[in-house]
Amino acid sequence: QVQLVESGGGLVQAGGSLRLSCAASGGTFSMYAMAWFRQAPGKEREFVAAINWNGGMTYYETSVKGRFTISRDNAKKTVYLQMNSLKPEDTAAYYCAGDGRRAAGQRSITLYDYWGQGTQVTVSS
Repeated sequence: QVQLVESGGGLVQAGGSLRLSCAASGGTFSMYAMAWFRQAPGKEREFVAAINWNGGMTYYETSVKGRFTISRDNAKKTVYLQMNSLKPEDTAAYYCAGDGRRAAGQRSITLYDYWGQGTQVTVSS
C-alpha cells in the first residue's frame, strides 16, 4: 500500500510561482507512474501532468504546458510540480496520484490506484 502526502500549496499573486511536493511511503515508488490532478470548486477533478517511472517521459494538460514542470526524485520518493506564471484560473486543490499497473501519462482519474489528500493553491489577481 502506497501513501502519498502533498505539500507546498498556498496563496500567491498572479505571475508568481509555487512548487508542490508529493512524498510517498510504502510500495516501490520507482516503479510507479505518477501524476498531478487538480479540482476547482464545483468542477470535476482534471489532469494536470504526469511522469513515467524514471522521469524520462512527461505529459501535460494544454493550459499548463510551458508553465508547469513535473519531476521526480526516486531516491527521495518524491514527485514535484513546479508551477510558474500562475494564473487565477490555476486556483484549485492539487492532488498527486500513483499507478503501478499501467503506462505513464494516463489522464483519467479512474486509472490511478493511489491518491494524496490534496494541497490548496490559491492565485489572486
